[in-house]
Amino acid sequence: MTNPIVHKAEPSSPSGWINGLLGVIIFSGSLPATRVAVLDMSPFFLTFLRASIAGVLALILILGFRQKRPQLSQVVPLLIVSLGVIIGFPLLTAMALQYVSSAHSIVFLGLLPLTTAIFGVLRGGERPRAAFWAFSLLGSLLVAGFALSQSAAISPIGDLLMLASVIVCGLGYAEGAKLTRSLGGWQVISWALIISLPVMLVATLITLPTSFDTIRTPAWLALGYVSLFSMLIGFIFWYKGLAIGGIAAVGQLQLLQPFLGLGLSATLLHETVSPLMIAITVGVIFCVVGSRRFAR
Repeated sequence: MTNPIVHKAEPSSPSGWINGLLGVIIFSGSLPATRVAVLDMSPFFLTFLRASIAGVLALILILGFRQKRPQLSQVVPLLIVSLGVIIGFPLLTAMALQYVSSAHSIVFLGLLPLTTAIFGVLRGGERPRAAFWAFSLLGSLLVAGFALSQSAAISPIGDLLMLASVIVCGLGYAEGAKLTRSLGGWQVISWALIISLPVMLVATLITLPTSFDTIRTPAWLALGYVSLFSMLIGFIFWYKGLAIGGIAAVGQLQLLQPFLGLGLSATLLHETVSPLMIAITVGVIFCVVGSRRFAR
């Protein structure tokens, strides 16, 4: 039986930032893949099925490597992770996208690093300096301003759902990173997936489409990506990065996610990348570098 490695937060360690960046890059592919998948699948069926597939893979990993069960004190944090990043965020965003465009939702993805940092303070006991919060807020405002300039359609219901999704996701990120220090990165996301697996399997059966004939190959490939990479592999790097480099500090890398996602959309879906997007990206990178410097 193998024991998880205990990680100590070291803001100056490049390992935490490298792992965090790898996680963000993987997560950035979720948006283009989801866009392809929902052309042939309902958002709800996609959300539940991808969590079910990832949950089965996680169960195989846990059994294959003979991982010990979490301690009783770790069950509640795992439930928080599961409700935040396995069920809450995917479901709330799927519901929100029925009311707002994906471009408009970037407003709230830009707030995700800030909510992660806040929960890092509340749940992880971190204490970043005042300059860190200044860079974090500036980066969030840059992303939010860019998104608002790209979309005029505003729905109160959609906005509230997206705000709720960002809050629960930030909580799930911070809780998972805190738990990674004692349980291990891939073990945290695996156990969170396993805990939610029964509910996800039932929900998948309830939302099964009447026919699979209309689901084309690209949609199945996209499902494979969001199931394997977005729901499992990405979190292994992400939680390890947060645990090593600090929740608040490494969490600022999420500011790059909307722009990386749009870049992939331009490459894979032939969408236009504007000069404004490039300019904002440079500004966001500046904020990430600044927040890293003043994380502690």
